[in-house]
Amino acid sequence: MFNSSKTMMANVALTGSLIGRGKKIVAIGRNYLDHAKELNNKVPKEPFFFLKPTSSYTLNGNKIEIPRGIVAHHEIELAVVIGTQGRDVAQADAESIIAGYALAIDMTARNLQDEAKKQGLPWSAAKGFDTFTPIGDYFPKARFPAPETLRLQLRVNGVVKQDGSTADMIFKIPRLIEHITSIMTLEAGDVVLTGTPAGVGPVVPGDMIEARLLNPANKELVTFLNMAVVERQGGFEYNKKDN
Repeated sequence: MFNSSKTMMANVALTGSLIGRGKKIVAIGRNYLDHAKELNNKVPKEPFFFLKPTSSYTLNGNKIEIPRGIVAHHEIELAVVIGTQGRDVAQADAESIIAGYALAIDMTARNLQDEAKKQGLPWSAAKGFDTFTPIGDYFPKARFPAPETLRLQLRVNGVVKQDGSTADMIFKIPRLIEHITSIMTLEAGDVVLTGTPAGVGPVVPGDMIEARLLNPANKELVTFLNMAVVERQGGFEYNKKDN
């Protein structure tokens, strides 16, 4: 059975932190050209996003729980942590509402998402399972005035699966902030996931995920996530025959 005490502990750890006060996770889709191509998706002409629940957060060192029947894919991302409320924020002013950055993984129930897309249905469930947004501690923006020069690297069982640069984002962070806040207000503690580079793929119970954010200029390890993958006991079970 799902261990609710671990969820409570994770929520307690986030309580009082800036990220823990946020109300929403805004996830940008198809923001790396190679990733859009690997999934046979059209390259967007303007940013698009979907929302994830903050209940999907899990902290570094915790476990990612895969529901039975789900084909889960890893997607490493640079997260932008909002520091103050912003509405209709121009690109030139975007930095004024950013507190800092974090490393995150946007887990996706790919088979559930694909089935929902075929039926023209929303695919919030494919992104919103508990533990489907591993996230690390945020670091202040002053530490990296140019966050779009960082390197994202993810390994599964020691094998590199994703290795890309934030410089390859199609839409840069100020453009993302401008677009999102033209639609909805960003508030303190909200998180913007900025997209994932190519190399997304499946993980299964028993796997170990190692995610790294690196500064190529000096080889510095900025931050990391180490996550074990387990099967979720109880709860949702995917069965295509029932969909």
